Amino acid sequence: MDWDNPPEIVAQAMEYGQQGIDIAKGWLLSPAAWSQFAVLIAAYLLAVLISRKLRPALTRLLTPPDDQTHVIASARRFVLIFVPLVLPLLAYVLTGIGEAVTRSVFGSGEVIAFGKRVFLFLAVRILVRDIISDPFLKLLGRYVMIPVAALYALGVLDLVTTRLQETIVPLGNMSFDLLWLIKAVVAGGIMFWLGRWSNDQSHSYIHAQEDMQPATRQLAAKAAEIAIFGAAFLILMNFLGISLTSLAVLGGAIGVGLGFGLQKIAANFISGVILLLEGQATVGDYVELDNGESGTIVKTTARAMILETFDGRWIVVPNEDFITTRVVNYSDQGSANRYEAPFSVSYDTDINIIPDIIEKAVSKLDFILQEPDKPDCELRAFGDSGVEFAVEFWVNGIDDGKNRFTPQVLFAIWNALKEHNIEIPFPQQVVHHKGLGEATPPGA
Repeated sequence: MDWDNPPEIVAQAMEYGQQGIDIAKGWLLSPAAWSQFAVLIAAYLLAVLISRKLRPALTRLLTPPDDQTHVIASARRFVLIFVPLVLPLLAYVLTGIGEAVTRSVFGSGEVIAFGKRVFLFLAVRILVRDIISDPFLKLLGRYVMIPVAALYALGVLDLVTTRLQETIVPLGNMSFDLLWLIKAVVAGGIMFWLGRWSNDQSHSYIHAQEDMQPATRQLAAKAAEIAIFGAAFLILMNFLGISLTSLAVLGGAIGVGLGFGLQKIAANFISGVILLLEGQATVGDYVELDNGESGTIVKTTARAMILETFDGRWIVVPNEDFITTRVVNYSDQGSANRYEAPFSVSYDTDINIIPDIIEKAVSKLDFILQEPDKPDCELRAFGDSGVEFAVEFWVNGIDDGKNRFTPQVLFAIWNALKEHNIEIPFPQQVVHHKGLGEATPPGA
């Protein structure tokens, strides 16, 4: 490298380095700078003494009892997580007071101003490292907040932002500077993180309203989601200075080009709104589709319904299928359903006593409903091996999955029949041999 004529970036770095050396020499040789160092150290030591007394008191004041869950307790727990910032923020405030004093006495305060900015940088670092827990915000803090705070502490933030603003990136007929691009990425991330957080809070609040119908809750949650993200998008466009008129023209052109390809998505979205308005199927319902697949609706989205089968599989069913095909809904948030349990008894049994025995035994089960009908034992047929019966019963919910009503009913039937010494037959056949002669004795 030719040190007499170095590249521009190297020359610029050398110039900044020389400026830093000159500033350091000036501070070391200036009595005012040493006075500011002394004030800076005193402010920090005073902040340490105050924080040692203040932090335990704040912790006791802001820590609510474990059994409190109301809004005030939640707010106290939220403020409590910021207690680690007490020391750097106290040092920042006390240093600011010291800066005002030194500027009034010596007419300068560069050293103590630098120390104040360093304390602010330490506060940002503690905030990102120890307080922020959300992965996105921690990523944003690590790669945006800490670098910005470091540049501010070094006093070169204005210089860097000016250079970024002067760097123009052409893109076809448009152009933008790097500073605008960074602002757009950061603001967009923060805005849609806030939108996601607000959406989660609104969903939790809406689904906690048990007085509302399930379909109404789903519709309100979807409406809140659209409103929140729509507002976030409009605020972001306004912050970035993008005209909504130009977006409308661009959106119209894109809509014409993609309209045919997005017909199914639009149809599924509109079908989802219709399902929510009419309440034909909602979360918790057990449904059977026209193709024979069945399951419980566990989630609704703008495009599809998510069914969970009894073996744990998830089936994604487009909303349009619930409108255009035949769907059987077996439940409506706890509605009663009727089932039957078949059994048989031996032909040696007095079948007249069977209905009374079985109906009493099944009625004792705690999940058996007495309305709209009590358990009803019916004679069904005279089978090959025994007399066939079936007991009909009503329960709340679906007879499968975690409930498994029918096996418990069959256990009750078995125990009742054994208690009365009634035989449960098993398949058997009697074979008659005709036209066979007498057997010839061996050795005859």
